[in-house]
Amino acid sequence: MLLAEVAAIFLVLILLSMPIVFALAVAGIAGLWIGGYPMQQLSSALVSGSQSWVLLAIPAFVFAGNLMERCGMSHALVELARALIGWVKGGLGMSVIVVAYFFSDICGSKMAEVSALGSALMPPLSKAGYDRRDSASLIAAGTAMGMLVPPAIFMIVIAQVTNTSAVALFVAGFIPAMVIMLCLMAVVYVRARQKNWPVDTRPSLKRIGEAALHAAVPMVVPFVILAGFILGIITATEAGAVVAGYAFLAAKLYYRNVSWREMGSIAYDSAILTAAVVFLLAVASVYQYLMGVSGVPQLLGELLSPLRGHPWLFLTVTAIVSCLFGMVLEGLPAAVVLIPVVFPISESMGIDPIHFNIVQTAAVGIGLFLPPMGVGLLMALRFARLNVGDHFRTYLPYMLALFAGLLLIICIPEISLTLPRLAGLIR
Repeated sequence: MLLAEVAAIFLVLILLSMPIVFALAVAGIAGLWIGGYPMQQLSSALVSGSQSWVLLAIPAFVFAGNLMERCGMSHALVELARALIGWVKGGLGMSVIVVAYFFSDICGSKMAEVSALGSALMPPLSKAGYDRRDSASLIAAGTAMGMLVPPAIFMIVIAQVTNTSAVALFVAGFIPAMVIMLCLMAVVYVRARQKNWPVDTRPSLKRIGEAALHAAVPMVVPFVILAGFILGIITATEAGAVVAGYAFLAAKLYYRNVSWREMGSIAYDSAILTAAVVFLLAVASVYQYLMGVSGVPQLLGELLSPLRGHPWLFLTVTAIVSCLFGMVLEGLPAAVVLIPVVFPISESMGIDPIHFNIVQTAAVGIGLFLPPMGVGLLMALRFARLNVGDHFRTYLPYMLALFAGLLLIICIPEISLTLPRLAGLIR
C-alpha cells in the first residue's frame, strides 16, 4: 500500500513535468512521512548512496566523452569504417553499426552518442540514397547496442547498486555487444539486398591508410581501457582519469579545435551531469529502504519462485521489465529503482552477478530505443525529421535483431563471462 501511494505521487509529479530525479526525491520523502519512518533515515540514505570510490569515474568519463565528441573523433571513425566496408553491399549501413560500437567506448553517454552519430552520419546516409527511416533505425539500433561497450555510465551505476566489480562489468561487455552488432549487421545485409542500397567505390590503399591514421587517435581508447583492466594496471576510477587526460591532450595537441573557454564549458556541463547521477543514486537509497521495510523483495521472491528452476526464463522476464523501465524511466532511474529488488533473487538462484548485470544493461539499452516513448529513439527520429508512427514498420527488423542478440546473451552465459574469466577478474 505504501509503495502504491509513493508510485502514485511519482506519476503525478511526472505528469506535471517535474524532472525525474526530483520527482523520485519528493516521492521518496513523502513515502518516509506517510509510513511514519524517522526522517533521519533520509540523511543516512542520501549519504550512503553517494559515497563510493567507483563513482569518481563518472565525472572523468563524462568529461572525456563530451570533449572527444567536440573534437570530432566520430568523423574519423566514420571515415575509417566507410573505407573498410563501405564498398560492400550494405557496407555504409554496416559502418554505422561498427562506428556505434567503437564510439560507445569513447562517449559513455547515450544521449551524447545519439547526438554525435546523428549529426555525423545522417548527411552521408541521405546523400548515398538511404531512406531516412532506415538511417534513423541504424543510428538508434547501433546506439542501443552500444550500451554494453564501456565506459558506459550505466555500468558504473549498476556496479555500485549491486556491489559488483565495475572493472569486470566493463570487460564483460565487449563480446555481448559484438554479438548484437553481428545480429544487426545481418539485418543490414538482408535489407541492402532487398532494397538495392548503393555502395561506395572500392577505396585505394592510400585512402584506407589515411583513414586509419586519423582514426588512430580515438581507437587508442578502447585498447587502453581493455589492456589496463586485463593487466590489472588500472581500476575503473583510474581508467576514467587516464581517458580524460588522453582526451585533453588530444584536443589541445592534435586536433587543436577546442578553446580554453569551450574546455571550461565542457567541464561545467560534465559536472552538472555528474551531480544529477550521484543525486539520483542517493535518492535511490531511500527507495531501497522503503522497499525493504515494505517486504517487496520477499513478495517478488514469492511471485518469481516458479522460475527458480529456470534461470534463463527468470532473466528473460526481468529483461522484459527492464526494457519497459528503460523506455519509460530512461536508463539510470530504471537501474536504481528496479535492479536492487531483483538482484538478490538472481543471486539466490545461482545466476552469476556479472551475467545478470550484462543482461540488464543490454535490456535497458534496448528500452531507451523502444517505441513509442524511448527517449533515445525520439532523439534519433528528431535528426531524421520523422515521427514514431512513420518509422515503426522500418524499425521492426532492427528491434527483432536487438532482441535476438539479447536472447543469445541470456541463454549463453559464457558470452558475458568468457572475457572476465580470461582476465582473471572472476572465477
